[in-house]
Amino acid sequence: MSEFFDDLETRSADERADDIARALPRQIARAKALPGYADSLRDVDPASITSVEALSALPVLRKSELGKSQAAHAPLGGFAAKKTHEYGHIFQSPGPIYEPGGIGDDWWRIGRFLHAAGVGKGDIVQNCFSYHLTPAGMIFENGARAVGAAVVPAGIGQTELQVRAAADIGTTAYAGTPDYLKIILDKADEMGVSLGITKATVGGGALFPSLRQEYTDRGIRCLQNYATADLGNIAYESPAMEGMIVDEGVIVEIVRPGTGDPVAPGEVGEVVVTSFNADYPLIRFATGDLSAVMEGASPCGRTNLRIKGWMGRADQTTKIKGMFVRPEQVADFVAKHPEIAKARVVASREGEADVMTVQVESNGGDADAYGRTIADVLKLKGKVEIVAPGALPNDGKVIDDVRTYD
Repeated sequence: MSEFFDDLETRSADERADDIARALPRQIARAKALPGYADSLRDVDPASITSVEALSALPVLRKSELGKSQAAHAPLGGFAAKKTHEYGHIFQSPGPIYEPGGIGDDWWRIGRFLHAAGVGKGDIVQNCFSYHLTPAGMIFENGARAVGAAVVPAGIGQTELQVRAAADIGTTAYAGTPDYLKIILDKADEMGVSLGITKATVGGGALFPSLRQEYTDRGIRCLQNYATADLGNIAYESPAMEGMIVDEGVIVEIVRPGTGDPVAPGEVGEVVVTSFNADYPLIRFATGDLSAVMEGASPCGRTNLRIKGWMGRADQTTKIKGMFVRPEQVADFVAKHPEIAKARVVASREGEADVMTVQVESNGGDADAYGRTIADVLKLKGKVEIVAPGALPNDGKVIDDVRTYD
């Protein structure tokens, strides 16, 4: 097996930038032609969007907006480049949100991740992702086909049958959530059955170091990826296991929650993704997940941007004193005072009453003026604490609810 899936993984920074400069205007033009982007991209000249920096000036598309558009213009909200019946699959995720899917050409780009995990011809993948309405099962099956592996379409549940199938068929690789493999292995031990699984490709949940070590102790190399139903593969681990490498079919930006403004490298923010999928051109799609960019390239030789993986959720909307406070409101407050580096709303309790404290990173500043803007923008009065630049935690939180409900 070749070390790399294709030559895209080892491009130089200049080569990747040149390829983006050619591909991005075409993708923006595809999107602009769709009804779903009629308003947001109306005044955008696709030919001018030739870099990630230029892309960052475009509006962010949030999943809530996608849901509203789909409710008004069923089933795909005007964001799909094909007619509904022309897709191989249509899936339903909670919301409900509907996502299209293709059946050829590694449509979700999972093959790149499976290849990095060592899965390929000669492997039999027990695919324990769900095949019921949601796309995860088909996403990984499509990827397995791309690398030439056979698939056991196992889904979730019936663990004894899973063990028997893995043993009888000769399963060599697992695909599924991180914890379900342990359930299968423990059941196999209970049944006295020996399994031949040596590779695990996981996603859809947290892979805790202790669980990965348990798999390692059993002779199973376990790697994880980060994918969504809308976008497919976003980033993935390689054998180096130093962060997640961004997939070659997307552009990833890390922005301040509630905005579309990129943060500095290393700062935690919301993951915003632009896909080069011509069938479903999502532009600056906000995942609602938090992560951060890692400096440098992976030791494995893959040269694309790396992120730290999933670090929590960016949707921190919180009700304080009966009013919802949203990350975008905090961003609006910061925008009204250029001297503020960032701010953080802390929701707490004093006695039986809610208290809102707004911590502001600023060199001095006028607390009274900040308080007036807070009342105007957040529609609530709160305490103001001015702290030195860099004093707030680098965790992506702009709203921190420390109230307990015990």
